[in-house]
Amino acid sequence: MRRADDLERQRLGALFAALCAIPSPYGSERAVADRVASELRGLGVEVAEDGAGAELGGEAGNLLARVPGTGEGSVLLCAHLDTVPHDGPIEPVRDDGFWTNRRDAILGADNKAAVAVMLGVARRCLAEPPAAGLELLFTVGEENALAGAKAFDVALLRSPFGYVFDHATPIGEIVLASPTYYRIEAEFHGAAAHAGIRPEAGRSAILAAARAVATMPLGRLDPETTSNVGTIHGGSGVNVVAERCRLVAEARSLDDAKVDGVVQQIVDALYDGAGATECDVDVIASKLFQGYRTRPSAPEVAAAEAALRDCGYEPRRIVTGGGSDANVLQLAGIPCVNLANGTEANHEPTERVSVAALEGMLDVALALIGRAGETQASAAV
Repeated sequence: MRRADDLERQRLGALFAALCAIPSPYGSERAVADRVASELRGLGVEVAEDGAGAELGGEAGNLLARVPGTGEGSVLLCAHLDTVPHDGPIEPVRDDGFWTNRRDAILGADNKAAVAVMLGVARRCLAEPPAAGLELLFTVGEENALAGAKAFDVALLRSPFGYVFDHATPIGEIVLASPTYYRIEAEFHGAAAHAGIRPEAGRSAILAAARAVATMPLGRLDPETTSNVGTIHGGSGVNVVAERCRLVAEARSLDDAKVDGVVQQIVDALYDGAGATECDVDVIASKLFQGYRTRPSAPEVAAAEAALRDCGYEPRRIVTGGGSDANVLQLAGIPCVNLANGTEANHEPTERVSVAALEGMLDVALALIGRAGETQASAAV
């Protein structure tokens, strides 16, 4: 398919800014879901919403839409509607070749850059139908451990493979492996006492947590494995021995055996910390998503590499420490490749995306539809 023209690029920028300006932290995606559905219905495309919102306690469900091609094949494109939580407002501004947030908060390019691109691809495919049709899946709750994709019924999908644009690195990178991810939650229970009069009568839950953290394996443990303590909350006042303390940690690895071992070390540290301070602890370790590896020779990878080269990008195969909806789709038997989207500093107030990268993503997605159709036609011969 031909690259985007000036009008398509202008529409892309305007739509991207409009989507980013709509707050949509996970669980609160109603307004952005309505905007996306309205855009598609305005093009004459039917949109179905599932019950994931009610299931997850959120405002909106996953959206699925289809744009037919001239042949029998189709390709799935997937992006998420939600963002991480943020305190400040979002006022997208284009300045010096970049889209940024004028205010001190995230921009929301993760993943609204991909959402805008998918809508642009849908508009083109309706005007100039390609051989392969489109399946467009917009998920909710991705930033909440891929909750929306987990709740989606993949039996509704018809495409033999698909793509997400959800890796905040330079366009050209193709994710071939993603980790298994565990979250570990611990609630320490001690005994309150006046810190200045009778501290001996107390048992500090904060001290228990501190001792546990001090012995945990944390940070980058090897090229495939990381772990982190993300939050600690406890105590009721500076003059009270803390009766309770809650800790949340995570562990990730491309190697299942390694991540299982790290989780066990973290759990052991939690119980040891509690025992050393005569506190009790309740621990929950949950596997929130499974890792995957994609064969470099897989047809969906070959199509992506060809599309990138068509647009002047040199493909680079990488592994990542992050998860995406591709993890869920892969586990469900839908081959899905995560492609870099050119955004920068996702989840941070300095998040941005260059105009060139945003427009380049559209060109790659358009080329991808054509290449995916060729790949499927060759496989059918």
